[in-house]
Amino acid sequence: MPEIQHPRDAIVQVTRACICGSDLHLYHGMVPDTRVGSTFGHEFIGIVREVGTAVENLKVGDKVLVPFNIACGQCVFCRQGLFANCHESNSMSTAVGGIFGYSHIAGGFDGGQAEYVRVPYADVGPTVIPEGMNDEDALLLTDVLPTGYQAAEMGGIKTGDTVVVFGAGPVGIMAARCAWLFGAGRVIVIDHLEYRLEFVKKYAPCEAYNFKSMDDPVVFIKRMTDWLGADVCIDAVGSDACGNAMQTITGKKLLLQAGSATALHWAINSVKKGGIVSIVGVYGPTDNLVPIGNVVNKGITVRANQTSVKRLLPRLIEHIQNGILSPKDIITHRFALEDIAEAYHIFSSKLDACIKPVLVPNASS
Repeated sequence: MPEIQHPRDAIVQVTRACICGSDLHLYHGMVPDTRVGSTFGHEFIGIVREVGTAVENLKVGDKVLVPFNIACGQCVFCRQGLFANCHESNSMSTAVGGIFGYSHIAGGFDGGQAEYVRVPYADVGPTVIPEGMNDEDALLLTDVLPTGYQAAEMGGIKTGDTVVVFGAGPVGIMAARCAWLFGAGRVIVIDHLEYRLEFVKKYAPCEAYNFKSMDDPVVFIKRMTDWLGADVCIDAVGSDACGNAMQTITGKKLLLQAGSATALHWAINSVKKGGIVSIVGVYGPTDNLVPIGNVVNKGITVRANQTSVKRLLPRLIEHIQNGILSPKDIITHRFALEDIAEAYHIFSSKLDACIKPVLVPNASS
C-alpha cells in the first residue's frame, strides 16, 4: 500500500488501467534498469483517496485521469510545456522526465497496474474527469490519444499532405485518425498483422497495407507517391519493430542496439526530400543503427519526444465531448487485475485480435 511521501503527493485508488505497447518493451527486456519488484503501468484513472498538505486542486473522492508523465510544473522545461522532459521528476536523467512504471531510467516510480498508486506532483498532472465523460475515454487520455495526436502534430501536416504511419498498434491507429484533423489528404498505414490493418481501415479510416506482401516497403511507398515519397512519415512502432532480419537480430535478440530500428529506417527512406519524420515509438537510451546520412542529404526534419499529455488535454477533452474522437472504441479486451499475466501474454503474442487491453482492479469482487 503506497503512502504519502511528500506534501505534493496523492494516493489514487485505480479503477481502470491499460497495458501499453511500450510496456512490452519492458516485458521483452529492451529497456535497461527495469528492476525486479517494479510495478508497471503508466495509463490509469482512479479515485483520490488521500492528498498531501500542499495539494490544493484535488480533494478526496475526485475521479481523475493521470497523465503518464510525472511533471513538477515549475522547472524550465515544464514552463515551456515540455512536461515529458521535466527536470525535477527525473533529475538524474539528461533526457526523459519521470514516467509511471517505466523502469529506473524514467525515475523508478511504481505504476498503475495495481489497486493503489502514489502520484507525485499531484497538483500538476492529475485532471478531474469531466462530468459525463466515459471512464474509458478518460483512460485513453492518459497516453494513447495524446501520443497519437502529438505524432500528427509533430509531423507539421499541411492541407493535402500524404502521411504514412508505420505501426497499426493503438498509438499508430490514433496517429492515423488524428492526421485527418490536421488536414491530411491521404493517410497510409503499414503493419504486418491483418487484424490490426482491418481495424485501422475502419477506425481511422485510411489505406492500410501489409509489409509482408511487399518486396520493399520503401519502394512501395515511393511508387504510390509519384516516386517523391510521403510528405510526413510517423514511426509509431519503436524498438519492437519487425521486418528486417539484421535489425531484429542485433536489436531484439542480441541487444547490441536499443531495439530494432526497422520502422525508423523505413520512415527516413520513405519520406520525401525536405519532409518530416515524427517519432513517438519508444527506443532505449543506448545507440541505434540509423541512416543519418539520408537524413542529412535529403534535408529531412526529425521531430520526436515523449508526449506532454497535460499540454494537450484541454483540446482533446473538447474533441471527445464534441464527438470528434471516441478513443474508447479501440479497446478490445478487459481483464481483472489478477489475470494480468494472461493479459500480457495475449497482448504480447498478438492473440485473439487484441488491439488494446484494459485492466480492472477488484473486477471479481
